[in-house]
Amino acid sequence: MSPHPYRIGIVSLFLLLASAVCGAQAQTASFPDKPVTLISDAGVGSGADVAARFVADRLGKLWGQQVVVINHPGASGSIAARAASQAPADGYTLYIPAFSTFLGLPSVAPNLPVKLPRDFLPIGFAAEQPMSVAVSASLGVTTLPQLIALAKKEPGKITIALTGVGRLTHLTGELLQMRAGIKLVSIPYTRGQGSALGDVAAGRVSMIIENYAGLAGAVKAGNVKLIAVASPQRLPEFPDLPTVAETIPGFAASGWLVLVAPVGTPAPIIGKINADLNKIVSDADFKKRLATIGSYTRPMTSEQTLAFVDSQQKTWMPVVEKVSGK
Repeated sequence: MSPHPYRIGIVSLFLLLASAVCGAQAQTASFPDKPVTLISDAGVGSGADVAARFVADRLGKLWGQQVVVINHPGASGSIAARAASQAPADGYTLYIPAFSTFLGLPSVAPNLPVKLPRDFLPIGFAAEQPMSVAVSASLGVTTLPQLIALAKKEPGKITIALTGVGRLTHLTGELLQMRAGIKLVSIPYTRGQGSALGDVAAGRVSMIIENYAGLAGAVKAGNVKLIAVASPQRLPEFPDLPTVAETIPGFAASGWLVLVAPVGTPAPIIGKINADLNKIVSDADFKKRLATIGSYTRPMTSEQTLAFVDSQQKTWMPVVEKVSGK
């Protein structure tokens, strides 16, 4: 008696599915078997760039493959977002966007803000960088209350370097003005953070808001003075640096980086990268190295990363709407 055609179909389907599962497992087990590209929207040398390179270095060592950071700064992050979205969805091109990319002003970058999982698939959390308020040493103020008092006493005197319209550095400055009841004069820069910081160090601009990694060199040289950090509590590495919240209760602003992949990247690849990312961010030595540049990290699942980004977008949208005049 010949086998029933229906049974043959079931067996064929089972074998097909089993083959697909085995193929996916084999692909995941060998991933990555060649170099991986990590696209960043940060400028070279910025705090976000330094943190991204820390992540790339540790993933590369774990995988035994080179992880190359490619910087595509400009247009408030839209250039990098476009490049990453057009990459093959195979896990070999990943994207580590800065927080501001998820809050981009449509008037500045029409294809922003980025939304997950519409535009990219969430992988995991990479690093968090509290914003710091720094002033030119020549300004003559050493505390945030002194800065606020001077801004109120002499409206239009205090200038602030604006290193990217719609980016978190810009939004933090706007929030500071809203909460402190002051008006600062924005000086926009299109040539990157280095030019802005150089002018602050030289005393041509009064202040700048950035993460510590981007300010460290000028601070150590004594040309720029940190006066406050926008973390919820004082940082263990900088116990003498007051928080903004000590002057303006509840004030907090931190940039962050999450790892994402192009839409269509296989779920098993996403899962493997998430597990490996969580392994390195849980490492005590890695955390210690990040802390030296004012960056912090913690493990998250892909689902937790998605929820985190959504929460942050909702928190900051009122500030974005104010800046855009809505």
